[in-house]
Amino acid sequence: MNLALFRPELTLVVTAIAVILLDLFTERKKLLALVSIIGLAVSAVFAITMWGTFESAFYNMLAVDSFALFFKLLFIGIVVLVILASTDYVSKFERYQGEYYALLLLSALGMMLMAATKELISIYISLELASICLYTLSGFLKDKKSSEAALKYLLLGAISSAILLYGMALVFGATGETQLDKIFAAVQGMSLNTVSANPALILGIVLLIAGFGFKIAAFPFHMWVPDVYEGAPTPVVAYLSVGSKAAGFAVILRVFYSSFGGSNWLMANWGAIFAILAAAGMFLGNLTALPQTNIKRMLGYSSIAQAGYLMVGLAALGAAPFAPVLSESGVLFFLTGYALANLGAFAAIIAISNKTGSDEISDFSGMITRAPVLTLALSLSLISLIGMPPAAGFIAKFYIFSGAVHSGLLWLVILAVLNSVISAYYYLRVVKVMWFGEPASEEKVASSGALRLAVLISSLGVLVLGVYPQPVIDLARTAAKMLGF
Repeated sequence: MNLALFRPELTLVVTAIAVILLDLFTERKKLLALVSIIGLAVSAVFAITMWGTFESAFYNMLAVDSFALFFKLLFIGIVVLVILASTDYVSKFERYQGEYYALLLLSALGMMLMAATKELISIYISLELASICLYTLSGFLKDKKSSEAALKYLLLGAISSAILLYGMALVFGATGETQLDKIFAAVQGMSLNTVSANPALILGIVLLIAGFGFKIAAFPFHMWVPDVYEGAPTPVVAYLSVGSKAAGFAVILRVFYSSFGGSNWLMANWGAIFAILAAAGMFLGNLTALPQTNIKRMLGYSSIAQAGYLMVGLAALGAAPFAPVLSESGVLFFLTGYALANLGAFAAIIAISNKTGSDEISDFSGMITRAPVLTLALSLSLISLIGMPPAAGFIAKFYIFSGAVHSGLLWLVILAVLNSVISAYYYLRVVKVMWFGEPASEEKVASSGALRLAVLISSLGVLVLGVYPQPVIDLARTAAKMLGF
């Protein structure tokens, strides 16, 4: 057992404990954010130095490969931006700031393990570690809406966890294995008739899709999204919208390709399921977002549509198992661009909402005169979420849709492009209100340096990936190549 392979995760554990202890002895709560960021930076350094490693640890339960390290760095970047964006918000948590930062770190630990583990029981434990932290964070405001959001998220999350665990039990019963590579070998050793006539295996895969679908806010497992997005603290919503989704897609890619890629018949069928869910999710998310007046609720429904776009890559992977790297790396690049755009949008929303005391889109009217930098950043993020150049979202959608076309899913790409056009209406409506609406006041919107830094990093990332995406595409391809066993 080589603990050196576990250094990024151990660093987060130590940092979380240090933050909780420091919270007991200091009145300067900004130190908690600083210590958290330092710990994340150290964890990132360990992950970078391990790049190119391809080893297993803890009795083949933990994979240390470029795929896992790519997501570890992504999660670290997400949490750093969330912490920076939280600096103007955490005063609402009063005495619980230490717990807030510690839960962010521990949830990131769970997500990092989700991307790295290659054994079903370990995946489930990692998922629950991340989920329990997120349930708690959702109720941190302790008001009626926040408590309701946390309760709904907890109850529906418990049901999804039970479904997921039942699916894992059925897969274990059908193959006799919990290690992903051994499940792959067991499935590969089955004849087509054996696989197609194995109801336990097929039902287990369906239940896995349902359980993981909840984590990525995919249709029809999205019912928790609108209320949780509206009621939870805005920095937590930002984290949920990208961190939970990225972790869910990381584990889906590893489980489905590395376990059920041993049968072309199975791949074609679970790929078809993802294609249907992608089409339905895009339409439901975008059409339901159109009439929303609360910007957090609107972004909640849009996240369902974004999950649909991402599932286009999963459908392409199932449809063309002979060329998985294009589909997998497309999903990885899309997640990176989506994380930057969504975090940039929520960081700007935090600053504006703190000033106006409202998340209603109408209260963003005329923000170009009150907060020009924040308005520019939010507009750029929304343009990226549409998929318009020169933002990262354009390259991300082009990349993932190209993989789907190469896999013979032209019909799905046409639906995705149509949905992107639909989404432009509600995204650009916010831009129109901010740029051309009448301001309710001439008072400027103030924000801390840390929040402005989060906005700057996100905006620059969206622009750089939109203009020069090749380095990140190369990293995504390297990570995707390491996924198979």
